[in-house]
Amino acid sequence: MDKDLQQVYTVQSQRLDRIEEKLDQMAQAIVALARAEEKISTLAEFNKQQSEQIQSLINRIDRVEQLVNSNASTVNIINRIFWVILVGLISAITWEYIIHLSN
Repeated sequence: MDKDLQQVYTVQSQRLDRIEEKLDQMAQAIVALARAEEKISTLAEFNKQQSEQIQSLINRIDRVEQLVNSNASTVNIINRIFWVILVGLISAITWEYIIHLSN
């Protein structure tokens, strides 16, 4: 009877060892899943930050574009005024030269 009891104990011990091994594997799998979930969460947060930064840059570019358009019209007006003044000066100098040649 001792031999039968010893054999039952051995079988039960082996069975418990297999169950413990499987529980350890499950625990490792759960830890791996938790790590993967944490990485996914971190990547999602990083993606959100990148999206916000890109949107901020787009807004800044839009403002710069508006300033450039405004400055372009101002420069265009200044350019026209410069040419009007230059043509006027050349005309005045030519007029004075013609008047002095006639006298």
